[in-house]
Amino acid sequence: MSGISNTITVRYEHAGEQFEVLVDPKLAYDYKTGVRKSWENVLVAEEVFKDANRGERQTAAALKKAFGPVSQAEACKLIFEKGELQLTTDQRRKALAEKKIRVVALIARVAVDPRTKAPHPVQRIENAIEEAGVHIDAFKPAEEQVARIIEELREIIPISTEESKVEVIVPAECAGRCYGMLKEYGISGEEWRGDGSLRCVCAFPAGLQGEFYNKLNKMTSGNAQTKLL
Repeated sequence: MSGISNTITVRYEHAGEQFEVLVDPKLAYDYKTGVRKSWENVLVAEEVFKDANRGERQTAAALKKAFGPVSQAEACKLIFEKGELQLTTDQRRKALAEKKIRVVALIARVAVDPRTKAPHPVQRIENAIEEAGVHIDAFKPAEEQVARIIEELREIIPISTEESKVEVIVPAECAGRCYGMLKEYGISGEEWRGDGSLRCVCAFPAGLQGEFYNKLNKMTSGNAQTKLL
């Protein structure tokens, strides 16, 4: 377990009261970002402080008012989950960079340029995020931030989250091995024909068109028929 000198603080405020716990810098960062699954040893001391720098402990009454009748250990974990982790500069920079990569990748998958119906290149999305001054939360799931960020990017680049519908006909010799892949792309209206071929419609975010066609062509050696509906 880390010594007190090698710790960072997690701070949480509720109803005018401040609650702080001391955590191991690396273990806390890894746990907060999902790299580490175990809570063990993240907490340096099972103590809740009002001011950790001064060593001033929070009162039992304040803890009960904020968290209800929970144990000290449970209160510590709640403070960690709800509070702000006082990361080192390097940790904060790394967490933000990793989350930005994830956000950009998701936008590239689900959004397109409505003029061309093609996905925006990653670099264009990154440039637009910088130009728009978009805030990315290093610890909030990327999936929960994408919709808001896309709205902010509309001021910089033409962008939409349209859906593509593609009619697919797969030859009999490929139909079986392609079925699982097609299901990943919202298969519907499937029709197994007398010759063993499969006709269906797939519906998915327009940004996935390139990925969809690449996978389909690879699995069918380019023998599938497609029609954009």
